[in-house]
Amino acid sequence: MDGSKHIFIVNPAAGARDRTTEIAGAIRAAALRSPVEYEILITEAPRHAIELVERVIEENPTHPLRFYACGGDGTLKEVAEGCLGAPNASFTHYPAGTGNDFIKIFGAAADRFRDLNQLIRGEIIEIDGIESDCGLALNVLSVGVDARVADSMQKYKRLPLLGSQGPYLLATLEEVAKGLARPYHITVDGHDYDGRYTLVIAVNGHCYGGGFTPVPESDVQDGLLNVLLIQAVSRLTAAKVISAYKTGFYRDYPQYITALQARELTIYSPNEMPMEINLDGEIVRSGHISMRVAEGQMRVIVPEGVRPEVGTPRSRVGK
Repeated sequence: MDGSKHIFIVNPAAGARDRTTEIAGAIRAAALRSPVEYEILITEAPRHAIELVERVIEENPTHPLRFYACGGDGTLKEVAEGCLGAPNASFTHYPAGTGNDFIKIFGAAADRFRDLNQLIRGEIIEIDGIESDCGLALNVLSVGVDARVADSMQKYKRLPLLGSQGPYLLATLEEVAKGLARPYHITVDGHDYDGRYTLVIAVNGHCYGGGFTPVPESDVQDGLLNVLLIQAVSRLTAAKVISAYKTGFYRDYPQYITALQARELTIYSPNEMPMEINLDGEIVRSGHISMRVAEGQMRVIVPEGVRPEVGTPRSRVGK
């Protein structure tokens, strides 16, 4: 081994149940097979993982550090944010959440991230991220109806008898009733795209939201973000356009969806009215957001030989 310290950040709130004891047992067993110096840290609240990672880095400014996000995509996002800018820190995902969307960029090899023995012996690769003045994202950063639905559904989660899909459906109906589009001032690599939009999204990874794959051909190592601007659409048109967007067939609706590649993107709301902003599932509010591609700045631990996959553009037109 390379003498790294292995820090396991465990989120007991991730997934359908608390798996802390189970995960701690798996960590101890893996450390016996591949003797390493390790520590297990437990998160206590949202964004606590960032504090834990930054504290460890501050205490070990030159020692090689390998962080393991034991939770969902939110835990991974926080661990990655804590590592940003620290040349001695790398991170990976030991999935224990519901979506686990980030590791889907590795295709069939995503299952290998569930093997701690492979992660402990893994190698480090560099990928892109999305850095913004509201935080970091690995998969997507979006402004618009999807962020508003994710925000609205929180209040419905507390209601009994709704099941797993009930809160999402109620929140969607609420946002449709309010109107899908909002006015935004948008600049993409110096070009303005002001107007009313249903959704503005910068894509780095393949998946988000447990089932949305808006740009299957996105590449986390190309130094670019895939940007989709979904224009204002009627309620009748919205269903088919959003369905195409969700499944990666955005090319079928160029009259409604503008597709770009970019390095920088800014979004302002009129009069700086707060916007709901989605960063890998974390919702924040701000009247503006500036983002850029963090090219090659994410040092990710992967099982030996595993690399990100790049999908194929999708279109039904002409078929």
